[in-house]
Amino acid sequence: MQLGTVSMASRPISWVNTPVLQQAIDRYERGLLPRSMELWLQQLLDLEQPVKGPLRPHGLRPHC
Repeated sequence: MQLGTVSMASRPISWVNTPVLQQAIDRYERGLLPRSMELWLQQLLDLEQPVKGPLRPHGLRPHC
């Protein structure tokens, strides 16, 4: 699979640790992920383009 000019690995994802995914989503929403992790999360969540705003409803965000 290819996104823009970045080539992504074609191996399937077997599982993702929930706390890791939640942390990645939180950092994605705040614009704090490195580009490679943004692309990984967009591929994992099957996002067509970058999302500007929250990915989760307000009630599902962890309290910091």
